[in-house]
Amino acid sequence: MFEDMTHQRVVITGVGLAAPNAASLPEFRHKLLNGQSEICEIEHRYIGVVPAGICKFPETKYRKKKENKRGTRAGCLGVYAANEAVNDAGIDFTEYKRSRTGVYVGLTEHGTVETENEVYNISQYGYDVDYWTHHHNPRTVLNNPAGEITMNLSLTGPHYAIGAACAAGNAALIQGVQMLRLGEVDMALCGGISESVGSFGIFASFKAQGALAHHPDPRKASRPFDMDRTGIVISEGACLYCLETLDRALARKAKIYGEIAGYAMNSDARDFVMPYGPRQAECVQLALERAALAPQDIHIVNTHATGTRQGDIEECRALAGIFRDCPATWFNNTKGMIGHAMGAAGVLELAGNLSAFNDGVVHPSINVDKLDTECDLPNLVLNEARPVDRVEAIMNTSFGMVGVNSVIIVKKYTA
Repeated sequence: MFEDMTHQRVVITGVGLAAPNAASLPEFRHKLLNGQSEICEIEHRYIGVVPAGICKFPETKYRKKKENKRGTRAGCLGVYAANEAVNDAGIDFTEYKRSRTGVYVGLTEHGTVETENEVYNISQYGYDVDYWTHHHNPRTVLNNPAGEITMNLSLTGPHYAIGAACAAGNAALIQGVQMLRLGEVDMALCGGISESVGSFGIFASFKAQGALAHHPDPRKASRPFDMDRTGIVISEGACLYCLETLDRALARKAKIYGEIAGYAMNSDARDFVMPYGPRQAECVQLALERAALAPQDIHIVNTHATGTRQGDIEECRALAGIFRDCPATWFNNTKGMIGHAMGAAGVLELAGNLSAFNDGVVHPSINVDKLDTECDLPNLVLNEARPVDRVEAIMNTSFGMVGVNSVIIVKKYTA
């Protein structure tokens, strides 16, 4: 018999991340408050020089170089973020069984990097498949990054990947909450990972759509809400959270970043790539309803806006309609500083705002020299951080291709 835990409060007790401008949450927060972008340029075969977000972190801190070489870039990012989250939460697996720990990883895509690399490699040998690596299958299965985490941490509970385009990180966070409330696991290690910068196909596709950002200064290429925005800066990254029930967290005197108060996911059911603001608004409203909060109760809305013209406008219209009478609600965006980390985007961007519960500052949206009037949200924080009177609830929006929408609401924990 499973214990009825459907009404259990779920809290965040650990955060581990690798972002294009930081390898820890304190460093990430510092860079965001100072509007610091470290987007660089890389050269991709067939495409040339493009702006991209590349993570710099100690890749051999938690596993050997040989293990990284056998695994995947996504696995390398995930193992690092997972260990950082577990350490941050103070978990030593005396309070929790490894068999009762679940790993849920959101991915926009996985396997394209390895496949493209192998095709290129055998092209150097006349496409002789004898040169195709025998590691290819385990590298490209969708559960690979989550599985690499379980092997590294010896976790024997359930693990799997969740594909939800650029809403995948939020979707995995939601999955962790649900599995805790179902009593399936005692602790959830969940979030999102992106290895997208390794795939020239992703760059080529966005370029073909006219949605790949460009700028003489790569640090200014990602510019959501700006009139001169040119599209998306593709980034890699990872962010994993330790989630626990409040009772268990309090029992072990854990540090609590915040409480998952509400969430929602829905579908546009309209188009492969074009977003639809009215359905995004429905997703926001559902998350508020589940959190038993009014729009006026939300103090920071971290937007998804990617720097594409129509995407930014659709989201801003949706949010403006809901938060039109909310003078204490502030809006920001993180992608100007880190680009679009795809499956890791939502959870990275949420993590970057969690510290506002303590420091009371809203980090800025940068690279907005000339605000698009159709993106003129009330209380949009531009170019400089803004101290505010109260931060008790934070909302993150993440939307993805084929019309998948997600919203997470985190409240400041109070006893």
